[in-house]
Amino acid sequence: MSAEKNLIEAGRWLVTAREDLETAIVLARNGRHAHACFHSHQAGEKALKAVWGGAGSDPWGHSLRKLLEDLRLVSEHSFVMLGDLVEEGARLDRYYVPTRYPNGLPDITPDMAYFQSDAEHAINLAKVIIDRVAALVRE
Repeated sequence: MSAEKNLIEAGRWLVTAREDLETAIVLARNGRHAHACFHSHQAGEKALKAVWGGAGSDPWGHSLRKLLEDLRLVSEHSFVMLGDLVEEGARLDRYYVPTRYPNGLPDITPDMAYFQSDAEHAINLAKVIIDRVAALVRE
């Protein structure tokens, strides 16, 4: 893919990441905390996939930690700029499965396990990742 097409692809992923973040905010405001946490994860994942798309690569998987750690395989510059977000990515990874499935946590459903503070934390983590990716993609 050409550099121009890579930039367009990165932009598509970043727009979608921001939409997921907006969805998480609406869900949190309406007491859907588990769902807000999940959509925050999705926002972070799609933001990181924007970086991969900008580098002309198509990553596989959903772990933000892995997407961040493996960035050095496609763009050392991107890894240097974002590698310090591994902990934030790992924290968001915790919201990928148990926020969606009734058997993701023992004896309780997701709506019983997540609170407003969890949703706010997840939203803030996603914002940090999106902001950093947006700055990198604009370089």
